Amino acid sequence: MEHARVDDVDSWMSPASAKRPLSNALGAEDVTVNHFELAPGEAFAFGHHRHADQEEVFHVLEGTATFEVGDPRAGDPERVTVDPGEAVRFAAGEWQRGVNEGDERVVALAIGAPASMGETTILRDCADCDDVTAQAVQPTDDGDALATACEDCGAETGRFD
Repeated sequence: MEHARVDDVDSWMSPASAKRPLSNALGAEDVTVNHFELAPGEAFAFGHHRHADQEEVFHVLEGTATFEVGDPRAGDPERVTVDPGEAVRFAAGEWQRGVNEGDERVVALAIGAPASMGETTILRDCADCDDVTAQAVQPTDDGDALATACEDCGAETGRFD
């Protein structure tokens, strides 16, 4: 058995105020568990994305999260709100984006299985390409933030500290 206190797990740099990898702290091998805290306007991930080999469940503990489901290049994705005590599941390969559109913080657990996601594809708007494009995530030169960059033209499309 392994035991961890959520507040004692270091947060990883991400689009959220806090992303604590509980599965690492607990030594989990077959499942990924992340504890998220999102301030208003923040997101769980860097954009619309899908994990090739991993299904994912989000259980909202506090606040209300809004999820967009579907490929954003195919038109307006379906939207679903998830309130405290509710959960939502995404199949492997299903496009998703979760955000906090409310005025209160969102606290949620993200549970993915298997632990290996396979290829993850991220999509964001690229102003230079005037299109939704595939993105790469990389540390900034000074290492104090992560940035998304268009894989077509290289333009920075987002910065997350």
